[in-house]
Parts: sequence; structure tokens; C-alpha cells
Amino acid sequence: MVKMPNFCRQYRSAIEEKSNSRFFKVLVSPVIFSVLCLTATYDSAIARTSYDRVIPNTSPASQEQKLGVRVAQSSTGVKQIPGSSPRPPAPPVKTGVISYGNQISLNGRISSGGWLQRRTSKGQVTTLLSDGALRQLIGVDLLDTSQPARQPIQWYSSHAKPQILGSLLAGGYRYLDISRFANTFGWQMQVQGKTLVLSMPSAKITNINQGKHEFGDRIVLNLDRPAPWQIAQGLPVKPNQPLSDDPNSPAITPSSPTTREWRITLDGIADPSLIQRYAPPPPVPLSPPDNQSKQQTQENEQEPLQPPAPPPLIKQVQVVNNQTIVSLEVPLGLAPLVSTLPNPNRLVIDIRPDALLQRSISWAPGLRWQQQFVKLGQERFPIVWLDVNPRTVGLKLKPIVTNSDTLVGTAPLIQTAQKYVAVAAINGGYFNRNNKLPLGAIRRDNQWLSSPILNRGAIAWNDSGQFYMGRLAVQESLIGLNNLRLPILTLNSGYVQSGIARYTPAWGANYIPLTDNEIIIVVQKNQVTSQLPSLKAGQTAIPIPQDGYLLALRGTSVSNAPVLPIGSSVRIESLTSPAEFSRYPYILGAGPLLLQNRQVVLDAKGENFSNAFIAQKAVRSAICTTATGNLIIAAVHNRVGGAGPTLAEHAQLMQQMGCVDALNLDGGSSTSLYLGGQLLDRFPNTAARVHNGIGIFLQPRR
Repeated sequence: MVKMPNFCRQYRSAIEEKSNSRFFKVLVSPVIFSVLCLTATYDSAIARTSYDRVIPNTSPASQEQKLGVRVAQSSTGVKQIPGSSPRPPAPPVKTGVISYGNQISLNGRISSGGWLQRRTSKGQVTTLLSDGALRQLIGVDLLDTSQPARQPIQWYSSHAKPQILGSLLAGGYRYLDISRFANTFGWQMQVQGKTLVLSMPSAKITNINQGKHEFGDRIVLNLDRPAPWQIAQGLPVKPNQPLSDDPNSPAITPSSPTTREWRITLDGIADPSLIQRYAPPPPVPLSPPDNQSKQQTQENEQEPLQPPAPPPLIKQVQVVNNQTIVSLEVPLGLAPLVSTLPNPNRLVIDIRPDALLQRSISWAPGLRWQQQFVKLGQERFPIVWLDVNPRTVGLKLKPIVTNSDTLVGTAPLIQTAQKYVAVAAINGGYFNRNNKLPLGAIRRDNQWLSSPILNRGAIAWNDSGQFYMGRLAVQESLIGLNNLRLPILTLNSGYVQSGIARYTPAWGANYIPLTDNEIIIVVQKNQVTSQLPSLKAGQTAIPIPQDGYLLALRGTSVSNAPVLPIGSSVRIESLTSPAEFSRYPYILGAGPLLLQNRQVVLDAKGENFSNAFIAQKAVRSAICTTATGNLIIAAVHNRVGGAGPTLAEHAQLMQQMGCVDALNLDGGSSTSLYLGGQLLDRFPNTAARVHNGIGIFLQPRR
């Protein structure tokens, strides 16, 4: 590693990479927000994770430490209503579509959700909802299927004889035909412009029962008819520790939260007796201590302390805007798994440490959504993944970045995927959370957008379904007068060190110096056209020529400015190592490399990751190839009763899943697995903004 001058060391803390470290879950609105993302996690109602902001390590090898980390239990199937604005679905191009939109009015409440109406060959008009909207707004459970065109569902109905909905892939979404389904339950549907108006008969919650089972607590809500439902995860509950009025009492050390809030919202009205039964008790007023209470306190202090009674699971039942909200306080490490039953109609809430439903859904040709627990020794890890056949006609993979006209910026993966009209995506490589710049290789259509750093792992591929993984380096040289060769350390990268960095139009319209005292060399048509010396960091925007590039000379490399005089000719030579990488038009770097030829080749130290990064347990993302030539993109969340996998465990889990070659991607709060308008592995508002990802594109047959 080149020793850097003080200005580089001072600046490095501003370019530290994000970390996979700790997560926790954050509040999700209990009511339907206006978004199309309509995201769920696994196929039940379950916990999710979020991110925080922490100051990262400032050593060069710790640039993988993200500014923002928290640890939490991940779970499945929450019918969650995200709170960020989505991109409207692309216009469907299918024959017969007569209207479509991205707003749904559900019993008078407007939410975002994709829908379309189509006229069949027999002249009938059918109504279709995106599967994300059906899951998130209504609470419909998607069951296993091996036929992409036929989706079995369960909603207050029998698993043995599920109703089958026809599906249609259009504009990056999968729509399910709800015409017969809606008719069965007495829904009224009407189109008003770009809004689909759904009117459903109001349900009544007649009773709530609670009991103990082998797995834990079960709550059952009795309904007089089926009702749409959603679930939202709240913040950890802080213990109630009022301060004493006695100045002689020792200060109370706040204890850590032991429970988390959850809210379940149903389109129905609870019986008044239930509201009264679960009304929260009035707060106990604090009175100043008297001599008698002091004496009693002293006597109690001599007795052994008894553990406090656990809080009641159901905190409150209330009716708001014709919806019933059931507020729960669930011990940390557990989460609600919600399901429905018929005859009589019931909503069942199981509080479990392993709330993940196994699923295998053929979502589209060449694209299967799977989720299950994978056992590693005595530990069980919930994994959600997409199994992709890259040889499928019309299926392509490409790196995706937040902005098409600049490499500066981050956004939730769900927004970036929708922007590119990808049917699926996973978060990709590392980046600087402070200045939102890439920290790893990105190559698209044979053009380098950003160079690799620190000899870290990368994946390369082409449109023929061929893949290559290894540790990647690019040696780029500037050839000047008299064949003078100057090494270029990075291309369009947020990784800053002493040396020469190059910035092309892929970086954006302008370059703003990242460190003090940089000398900028402007090159157009392979000729030096100007020099801009001693610029201050963050102050001057320098246009990047469309027919050239900028060279930023930092630290000791500023001494090379005289050998690059204005008017001199220069050229670039670039080589990849290993050379095999140069054969592929698409490359994305992350690291560390996990598997090669089915063997664990983990060497995080050799890829310049920090000790803290190597040892931590965190939620993680991965991409791998299988023996069949398929590709797997996977999100691994927290083990049952604990935190996420270490890197070593992550590699072993990929082995268990049948991977041949595997690469660790950016993880922690960045981990996001997207499919058709929804995140499969977590609530969207618990996912951090990311810089880039890998998008899967599928051109449907007309």
C-alpha cells in the first residue's frame, strides 16, 4: 500500500466504504401508504431490518466499512406497505390491454399499485393486479407453482384446493387475473382514469383468542367475512424507567429494549367489547417519596430481585377510519407469522423465532423465486433467492447504477430497478455512503464505468450465459512524450489515494476535486489541452470533455505535471488481470470471493478487508453459478435466534445451495432482492440506498 501524505489520510475518513455490520428493524406505517413497491419479505408476516449511521474505521483496508449499520432478525412474508414513492409501471405492450394504471382505491383509501384491464378473445374484460399489490394491499398468499402462467393463491381458503389465477408479464411486473377471485368475495371494481376502485363488504371482528402452542403464542381473530390485512413492524420498545424524585437515589441505568412493536391492520370493525378488553391501562402517576416509602424501598432492596412480568402481547385494539388496528409488543428475536383460515374466517398470528414459509414459485420463464431455511451445523439461516436460467430467450443481465448520466448518487434498489424496467435485481458492489461514489469495478457494454480496487473479487458475464469469477485488477497506464509511462491508479472511483486518477464522461458532466491541492490535466482527442493547479476540495466543478477525460494528480504525483505539457500527445493502455476478464462485456466487483470450483477460497485479508469486517456477523448478499449453468442471486438474513452469517459461514451456505463459483456482494443494510415491483427479503424502508446492482431483464413474448 502506498504511504499517503497527510492530506490523503485526513481525507480518507470522508471516503470510507459502507459496512455490513449491525442492523435493526424500523417502523413501517400501519396503514397503506402510496407506493407501488408494495413490498413483502418472505411469504408471511415477519420482521425486517434497517440501518443506522456510524463513523467508519479510517484505515485504507477498512473502506468496506459502511457508514450505517445495524443488526436485526430478518423474516418473511410481511404484507407491508412501504413508504417511499415508486416509479409508475411501464405501459403494458400486451395485446388486448384496454386500460392500466398505478393507483388503487381500496374501500376509499388510495394506494399505489399496478393494475390493468384486458379484453379477451371472447370479448370479456378481465382485471389484473400486480402480484405485489395483491400480496401487500389484500394479504393474499402466493403458493408454490412450477407454471409461471398459473399462480395458486390462498386467502381465507383451503390449501388443498387453492384458487388458480392466470398471470401476465408486462412492463417489468407480473399481473394476476383477479376477475373470478373478486367476484367470489363480492368485490365491486370500477376504473376511474388511472385508478382502479375496489369496494369490499365491511367485515366485523367478533372475538380475539390467545393461547400457547409448542412454537410459542398464537392469536386468532374471528371474522364474519374475509377482510384485507397488512402488517407493520415498529421500533424496539424502551423500558419504562421513570426517574426518582429522591436526590439521594442512585441514577438508573437505562436497560436495553427487550420487545418490539408490531401493528396488524384489518379492513373491518372490531366489536366494542374487544376495544374495551384491550384498552391500555391509564398511566400510574408518580408521587414524591415519603419516609414510609423510603423505608419500604430500603427493605425491598435487601430482598432478592424478581424478574419483571412480561408485558402483554396485545397492547391495544382500536378502530381508526373503519379499520381495526391490533397493536402487539413482541419479544425481540420473535416475529409474527400471519395466515388466514376459512370456515369460520380467521386471521391467525403465530409468534415464532422462525417465521419463514418455504416457497418455490416459477415466477416467469427462466426465473424462479425460492426461499427456505438452510441448515449449517446447528444453525438455521433464512435465505431468499432467485434461480435464473441465463440461456432463456429474451433474458439479459446488466449492471445498473442509480443515475444514467453520472456515477455520483445512491437510491433504494427498488427505485433503480423500476427506473431501468428490470424484472429482478440484487444490490451490487461497495460505495462511499458519504459522497455516494463507487468503490469497485463496474463495466457495461464493454465500457469501464469504474475501475476495481484492492484486487477484490468480481463477476464477469456475457449475453450467452457465460460467467467468470476471480480477483480482479486493472493496470492502466498513461503513455506520454518519449514513451514515458505513468500508472493510473483508478478510473471514475471514490477510492482516493496518492497518485493519478482518471475521470471520463461516465463520471458525469463535471468533476469536483476530492482532495486539496490536486492538479487537473484536461485531455481532449488524446492531447493535453490545459492544466488547472492547486485546486481546493469540493469547490470547483471542472467540465469533463466528451471527447476526452480528466487526470487528477494527487500527493506526490503532482510532480508529474511538468512532463504533461499543454499540447503534448498522450494515450491510454489498459490490461486486466486475470486476462480472462477482458473477454466479457459486463463486470461488477464486490468481494470477497467465496467459492471457486465448489471449494471455499475465502481470503478477505488478501482482498484488503478489515479484521472487523471479516469477523462480523451480518445480513449478506451473494451471486453464484451452479452446475447446471444457472445463476443464483441470494439474500441471507439473520439465523434463528441470532445474527447473520460470518463470511466463512456465508461461503459454506453457498456450498450448501449447490454453488460452483460464488461472490459476496455488498451486504448489511444494503442487502436487497427485488422482483417485479417488490423486495422479497425485507421491508423497503429498512433497506439502505445503494449505488449499483445487477438487473435482470426479460422481454416477454407478445
